[in-house]
Amino acid sequence: MQSTRKNLKTIGLNLGLALGLATGAVHADGKLVISNWDGYMPAELPDQFREATGTEAEVSFHATNEEIMGKVVASGGKGYDVLFVSSPFAEALNKLGLTAPIEASKIPNLANLYPEASELEYDPGNTFSVPYAWGTTGLCYRSDLVEGTPDSWMDLLAPSDDLKGKVTMLATDRWLMGAGLLAKGYSVNEADQAKIDEVKDLLIDAKKNLLAYDDTTFYSKLVSGEASLVHAWDGWCNYGIAENPDIKYVIPNEGTDLWVDTMVIMKSSENPDAAHAFIDYILGAETGQWVVENIMYKVPNKAAMEAVGEDMLTAYPNIAIPPADLLQGEMLRDLGQVQKAYTRAVSEITASQ
Repeated sequence: MQSTRKNLKTIGLNLGLALGLATGAVHADGKLVISNWDGYMPAELPDQFREATGTEAEVSFHATNEEIMGKVVASGGKGYDVLFVSSPFAEALNKLGLTAPIEASKIPNLANLYPEASELEYDPGNTFSVPYAWGTTGLCYRSDLVEGTPDSWMDLLAPSDDLKGKVTMLATDRWLMGAGLLAKGYSVNEADQAKIDEVKDLLIDAKKNLLAYDDTTFYSKLVSGEASLVHAWDGWCNYGIAENPDIKYVIPNEGTDLWVDTMVIMKSSENPDAAHAFIDYILGAETGQWVVENIMYKVPNKAAMEAVGEDMLTAYPNIAIPPADLLQGEMLRDLGQVQKAYTRAVSEITASQ
């Protein structure tokens, strides 16, 4: 799930404001151009990569998948070498013929990944993408303010009277629709218009009980007590747990999506060997460990996860979800033209009275 983190207290605001930080890429001879979310890798990594390989890496920032997609589709990918994008967008870029094949022989650190990281439905065998971070979406709640353990998406969509007005939901198309689709027992990649309409009606009805749609500060609402139950990505729930251990995370009984943030190499890259070398450098155990300890997300890097201290895994149990369990979640896939139906439905949901 794409996001940006600099510290636990300002991360949500950083993502919301990052549009103003995004810069265009200027491709100089011999320079590797990367586009990533701000704060999603160590700030000093480009300098360390240059010292290790002699190749300069310039990093520009995108705030959303949609933003960088607009740029690279318009330019045919020119000006960029490596992009960090979520899996449906990596899949879409590949369908458009904009990604280069991953040459495994040039990325020996692929050996650091869990076997499950090469079993992802959108790209079995990591042929055009390499996973960077992964996780689930579920319920994040104040255990001292909520009676019992919420265990269903309907606890969010049709909350008990004491929770009405104290619930938030993610507004991003795939995740807002995903909550309703899972509640109905449908696929998070559902393409049937009748089912999409059914879920739209459910989510319009659920809106009356919401405190807010919130993609960026929901965990701080939990910390303050303004909210008691929120729709959350697991890593972002951890930011709340860091401030209040009464905050807990649970995957509903109806299931969850499995989101993956990936790295892809542009077919138009002028430095494909250096691009492979950069991904190899990213897959070192140290970078993956930094992601877990600073961004508080799980990574598909087995060597990195094994370097994380047991105290962190105990404090944030969702970080310790085994890869085999993660793969029980349904992969988010590229919807193609069906995405327009999701976008239209979400526009109607959020605009409803």
